[in-house]
Amino acid sequence: MQKYPDHLANYLETVNKELKIMIQRLKTPETLKNAMDYSLQAGGKRIRPMLIFSTLAAFKKDVAIGLPVACAVEMVHTYSLIHDDLPAMDNDDFRRGKPTNHKMYGEATAILAGDGLLTYSFQIISEIKQLSAEKRLAIINELAKASGPEGMVAGQIADMEGENQNLQLTELEYIHTHKTGKLLTFCVKVGAILADADKATIDLLEQFGYHIGLAFQIRDDILDVEGTIEQIGKDVGSDREKQKSTYPKILTLNGAKNKLKEHIAKAEGILESLPIDTGQLSFITELIAKRDR
Repeated sequence: MQKYPDHLANYLETVNKELKIMIQRLKTPETLKNAMDYSLQAGGKRIRPMLIFSTLAAFKKDVAIGLPVACAVEMVHTYSLIHDDLPAMDNDDFRRGKPTNHKMYGEATAILAGDGLLTYSFQIISEIKQLSAEKRLAIINELAKASGPEGMVAGQIADMEGENQNLQLTELEYIHTHKTGKLLTFCVKVGAILADADKATIDLLEQFGYHIGLAFQIRDDILDVEGTIEQIGKDVGSDREKQKSTYPKILTLNGAKNKLKEHIAKAEGILESLPIDTGQLSFITELIAKRDR
């Protein structure tokens, strides 16, 4: 996997430190605190925070204004992984090369750790003193839509219902757009909102988010075929075992790779059309296309 350049690596380190601080200041039983922290600090690319920072950088804004929201969205993402790994859903034993949360702390604590991360994320945004109440409300609204029953949760249930089914490509795109794409799109959009971008620019960035969201999940499907547990840090071949419809299954492996290239090209085309410095967003787009975990 490509390494982040130094400035992005510094953002990642800042997010990791701030997440640790945010969990440690909670007045909650140590077991819950430890379980929340365990999954937050289990590693990961932090693609979502990087998208927020890179969008702010594109508008020449101080990326520090995006730190609380970046931490909040990473909590939402981590909660979704904890719940996704549960026996009632994907029943995975490993995540990012480590035992999943329920394997470490038990199912009940894992559920509560996920619940805690989700609800804490909205508290964090509501308490950002540097932002107006109007802007905080707008961000909370966007995050709720991206992660809730019209976003990520909708994608998760559609994914579960799609097991043992021969889905059409449009049905698979619905799953991926909602389960993965909505939260990635939120990150780009919230960066633009924090930067006070105009509606036309925000609309284009939403289209960009749509394409990188699908590209991200197509690459996931490809790695489930070609990857190893050492590379991606979790069980491979699980999609095949659960008889899930995937891009390689519907389009063949080469067809999936071509579809990945198509979405990456469209994302890059949108970036080239924007009158801002999209260099960091372009780097992340390339990273999504070539990631090996």
